Amino acid sequence: MLEVWTWPTPNGHKVHIALEELEIPYKIVPVNIGKGEQFRPDFLALNPNHRIPAIVDPDGPGGQRLELFESGAILIYLADKTGKLLPDDPIGRYSALQWLMFQMGGVGPMFGQYGHFHNYAPEQVPYAKARYANEVIRLHGVLEKRLAQAEWLAGKEYSIADIATYPWLRFPERRAIDLADYPNVQRWFTAIDSRPAVQRGVEVLSENQRKGTMTPEEREILFGQTQFQKR
Repeated sequence: MLEVWTWPTPNGHKVHIALEELEIPYKIVPVNIGKGEQFRPDFLALNPNHRIPAIVDPDGPGGQRLELFESGAILIYLADKTGKLLPDDPIGRYSALQWLMFQMGGVGPMFGQYGHFHNYAPEQVPYAKARYANEVIRLHGVLEKRLAQAEWLAGKEYSIADIATYPWLRFPERRAIDLADYPNVQRWFTAIDSRPAVQRGVEVLSENQRKGTMTPEEREILFGQTQFQKR
């Protein structure tokens, strides 16, 4: 059975959703990032970059054990393993992959920086807050334009590009976004949000979802010098 070392974050939920969509049996190995479990030797052996998620597939290519980190790489692997969630034709496949990279290089990092400077930074940095607020708006505009042209990000087919992007667009009010201002994004989001597999995926470890203010201990582990210690 495939192991998923994970926590209920957008990047974790990408993999949870894909596994539910693909109906692949899996076992969750919780990695509580607020307690610093991502720095444990057993997790660092899977991902030296100490970021969730990571997977272990005992039945990887050629029947060999595969250890894999980076959520985008995991999504591509799962799609290739099953022959699902990536278009068969080369043009459709590369369209899906380009929008997956758009999420990995744009939506995730920029939304994450917005969250950091607006919610967690120990001091107010107006320039950073404005920069990332504007990036969030710009990226919604890119998605709106694309989804005015196509039903899904890759075109006609629901794919790992949609699965990767959806978790980052949840709770838009946290980024001062009203999806009603982006009707095509709203249509797309609602369609994904209503899928039973997606609903199951975002429930994985949901009881551990952070509620309320981050503690000083969590702040230090996630954003302080703990991140930068040599390991």
